[in-house]
Amino acid sequence: MAKSSSPSVSPSGLSGSDPKTPLPVSYEAALQELEALVASLESGQLPLDQLLTGYQRGAQLLTFCRGKLEAVENQISVLEGTELKPWVQE
Repeated sequence: MAKSSSPSVSPSGLSGSDPKTPLPVSYEAALQELEALVASLESGQLPLDQLLTGYQRGAQLLTFCRGKLEAVENQISVLEGTELKPWVQE
């Protein structure tokens, strides 16, 4: 059974907390990083500057996840009967 890789967590508790860090390649990876980031932020153990950086990264990840979900919702909305039509991004 393959073990999934998780985002590396720095000693500060933030993973990929630089707002310029590239976005993950998948919704699942973004969600995993966002969950780890939220846990770190909620711990109350981070200095103010790291809280701000973490918040900014979290906002990026949230926007990414929402975009992925919206794309899937748009594709599902083109269902007619039992056939899925190809989705064309406008």
